[in-house]
Amino acid sequence: MMRLTTMVRGLAGDTVAREMAKRWEHDEGTMKLWRASTNFVYVLDRQGVRYFLRFSSDEDRSMEQLTAELDYMRFLAERGYPCVLPVPSSGGNIVETVRTSEGTYYGVVFSAAIGAVLNNETVSKRQCRDWGRALARLHRLSCEYEPGLYRRRGPEQILQWIDGVLKRHPEEREAREELYRICLWLQFMPASRQSFGLIHYDFQLDNVFYQADQRSFQVIDFDDSMYHWFAMDIASTLADTECRIQREAFLEGYRSIRSLEPETEEELPRFRRFGRLYSFARILRALEHSDLVLDDAPPWYKGLRDKLIAYCDDDRGSFSEPW
Repeated sequence: MMRLTTMVRGLAGDTVAREMAKRWEHDEGTMKLWRASTNFVYVLDRQGVRYFLRFSSDEDRSMEQLTAELDYMRFLAERGYPCVLPVPSSGGNIVETVRTSEGTYYGVVFSAAIGAVLNNETVSKRQCRDWGRALARLHRLSCEYEPGLYRRRGPEQILQWIDGVLKRHPEEREAREELYRICLWLQFMPASRQSFGLIHYDFQLDNVFYQADQRSFQVIDFDDSMYHWFAMDIASTLADTECRIQREAFLEGYRSIRSLEPETEEELPRFRRFGRLYSFARILRALEHSDLVLDDAPPWYKGLRDKLIAYCDDDRGSFSEPW
């Protein structure tokens, strides 16, 4: 989640998006905002075909981390794994840079995903099994992947980042205690080539598009990918899936491709706590200094800020749950 103040600057008049979009050929008048959260995402068409422009501030994404993300996606595509791919700009670049007086932005254009968007309320057992198999195949390929010049962050770097955020908020004592518990727990988690690797981290249904004829999913949004235990990917994927039957079908599909030891499955609630703390720290950072611009903020600003504050309040209550 980017800082709310960064979101206001980046969306102002769509100035950055228009400048970024000039780097790719597209039909005039088709560019429009899709969403803004971790990144700014705009849709644009070229000869009637839909594409997605994604860009972020360099305070949220470094060029090195972006390069590492795209290298992994290229690797997956070369191995036949269905994921969206970046589209070169008119100048032949995969990544384009826009520099403004307020900051630097890195942008990429992706092809649109093919398939249907499923939802937790209506997804069938068969689709859940296919969903689990899709994640297991991704993990199997991750075991073969060797990073290039740059490497995505791992849990140590994520925990250090969380620590840095919490140091700016000394009043968040429960979160600090949760961080300590998670750091101690992960120190004793065994890691091997088969249990630890590059994970997607956000393999939920809004980032996978179901192709019924092939019973497969095309995957988007690798921008949160990180090195972690593969169990973390399972935990974050199922975080919003409350239906026991759907969870069991997903895990059944996963086990049909890769083994999942009972001991690992027992750790899933603790991996979810890692994800909750990470989300809390990201939102806490997003809210920093956000009260300073309320008087002249755009109409959507207060509602989003209030929603994020509510998310933080919910997470605070979870930190006191039995470990």
